[in-house]
Amino acid sequence: MSAPEERYSDALEAAARHARQWLESQETRHVGPRKTAADLAADFGGPLPREGTPAAEVVDYLATKAEPGLMAMPSGRFFGWVIGGTLPAALAADWLVSAWDQNAVLRLATPATAAIEEAAGQWLLELLGLPKESDVGFATGATMANFAGLAAARWRLMADAGWDLDGDGLFGAPLIRCFVGQERHDSIDLGLRYLGLGRPTVVPADRQGRINPWELDRALASAVDQASAAGPGPAPLLVCLQAGNLHSGAFDPFVEAIAIAKARGAWVHVDGAFGLWAAAVPELAALTAGLQGADSWGTDAHKTLNVPYDCGVAVVRDARALRAAMGLHTSYLIQDAGSADPFESVPELSRRARGVPVWAALKSLGRDGVVAQVRGLVLRARQLAEQLSALDGVEVLNDVDYTQVSLAFGDDATTRAVTARIIADGRVWMSGSRWRDRDILRISVSNWSTDDADVAVAVAAVRDAVAAVRAQRS
Repeated sequence: MSAPEERYSDALEAAARHARQWLESQETRHVGPRKTAADLAADFGGPLPREGTPAAEVVDYLATKAEPGLMAMPSGRFFGWVIGGTLPAALAADWLVSAWDQNAVLRLATPATAAIEEAAGQWLLELLGLPKESDVGFATGATMANFAGLAAARWRLMADAGWDLDGDGLFGAPLIRCFVGQERHDSIDLGLRYLGLGRPTVVPADRQGRINPWELDRALASAVDQASAAGPGPAPLLVCLQAGNLHSGAFDPFVEAIAIAKARGAWVHVDGAFGLWAAAVPELAALTAGLQGADSWGTDAHKTLNVPYDCGVAVVRDARALRAAMGLHTSYLIQDAGSADPFESVPELSRRARGVPVWAALKSLGRDGVVAQVRGLVLRARQLAEQLSALDGVEVLNDVDYTQVSLAFGDDATTRAVTARIIADGRVWMSGSRWRDRDILRISVSNWSTDDADVAVAVAAVRDAVAAVRAQRS
């Protein structure tokens, strides 16, 4: 049998070669995929082969056949959804994570990854100004990061109400009343549903999607009155706020909303999937003022920090609540007495060391680099908004305070046609959506590599699409 280095070398060299070719193509390639999943089905499907294929050949086949069906998401010209790129140090660290093959859930079993993730967590708390006593867990993405924070909230609210959630479940438990803004991300509702908390009470928002704190106060007061009328006992309250609206980039008024929620004894969770990182930038302080007064926060390091996928971050001030909600104790898990294990902060017992790329990104950037990176995303969004709003027939619908730009081109049909033209053209990718009862074209600036040249290409692509749609209709 060949030596270990020989068994791996050909496949890894092939993977590295194809990865470099892919990354080097980003500056000039058509952003959208050129083949559909149906087109590619024959290349990857069919009966399972009876005989195997050498590893390097598998990698060559995989990379070659997949290439036409890949979206150029690492490109600085990709503005779809809220999807970041990957920093070089974070990408390389992620390769090491795969090679190390550590199940990063126990301190005693995988001390290196545990120490790295703990350091990354502390750096994040310091960078974002969050309470230093908070527990940090690395989940799969923002959805599960929010889920972890909400699970900790459920456990604490039940415990404070005198209910043994672990022993008795939710049947007959005090009702937790949940409150969300009208324009929260749907993943918050998903987390509440996973936790058996049902549909939340929806609080009106302003035209930029910010929750109305006075309406929140009214809704909380009504909930407390209803609970009192129903009989003695507490009224557990959970308020979910937002740092970074999907369409406008707006931030909820945390100072007012958190003060109102805390006056009613509510747990406050902040969904900061891409917006929490604004807390690192001094000139954006007005957006995140008061955010640190919440109880839990969820974010996605892929979106704004630009590490690989599979890297949500859950931060919970009440570490005991998070560990009680997520953890377990059993004989086969050899634990480090007196120290919490990584698995106690996320809903998994097997996972990759996803906090390592976060550590690598922060180490490579430093505080100043993170600030510059977030600042740069905001700058590019504002450049796009300014230059696009100067074009005839283009309307910028939101206040561009952060990284999102929402556009309309007159009526809905025209907006849809322009969006389709831009996607077909392939110089950039911008995703359509619907906001404030209008079809829109939404631009999300999330990639560290987006520069002035990318902005110029994007403006030209929109201008040309508008002209083409007008010409077609004239």
